Amino acid sequence: MLTPNNESLPPALALALSGGGARGIAHLGVLAALDELALPVVRLAGASSGAIAATFYAAGFAPREILRLLLGTNFMGLTRPAFSRLGLLGLEAVEQLLARHLGTSLDFESLRLPLTLVATDLVAGESVYFATGPLLPPLLASAAVPIVYRAVQYQGRQLVDGGLLNNLPVEPLLGRAAERVVGVHCNPLNTDVRVSNLRRLVERTLQLALSTNVAARKTQCDLLLEPPALRTYRPLDYRKADELFEVGYRYTLSRAADLRALVASRN
Repeated sequence: MLTPNNESLPPALALALSGGGARGIAHLGVLAALDELALPVVRLAGASSGAIAATFYAAGFAPREILRLLLGTNFMGLTRPAFSRLGLLGLEAVEQLLARHLGTSLDFESLRLPLTLVATDLVAGESVYFATGPLLPPLLASAAVPIVYRAVQYQGRQLVDGGLLNNLPVEPLLGRAAERVVGVHCNPLNTDVRVSNLRRLVERTLQLALSTNVAARKTQCDLLLEPPALRTYRPLDYRKADELFEVGYRYTLSRAADLRALVASRN
């Protein structure tokens, strides 16, 4: 009997999707292009906004359908004050939105594709990976931006955004001979940016911190997809969702030859 580690299996793609706020919408374009190119995706891992994209795709939603749901979302309605010392906003509205589309009882084992989500344990100072059991708590935790959102209390841990320590979670995807690891990083640095106010300073500080923790992980990928056009978009550019989708879609199509060669390779 063949196993997933057997080298006689045809190579397929395992995707690590980074966080990046609104720039994570580009992941949907990447996934749409991979579907159009008929390139097999067999496993996913995600952090923050990449965790959300990966979860919906693993649950069977088509990328353009996820975009449609996103375009119909009132993001102002998701920003409810938490009145907490541990975060400015609560996650209740986000949880209700996710539950409406994914269901309240969905677990990892029910997904169409294997999925791993990463969150950060604030107390232990370490990345925590989730691949079994209930889905919503780890998903909320993976996307809970520190200070902005209250930490998620789960399994005795205080959990926040997985991208804080690991914004390109390749580790759960490594070591399978029949799978090629593709990192999809949506935070290319803009070296022409102007830091002209406090908001820009916070955004730039976070982006620099995240870039530091992905540098070594990029080298562990068999192929890296990092659309350079994303450098001009900001983390809160949700009103540019259509543009961000197209950036990911067009860039992935432009890398079709590399992706096909990767799937065809045996080494």
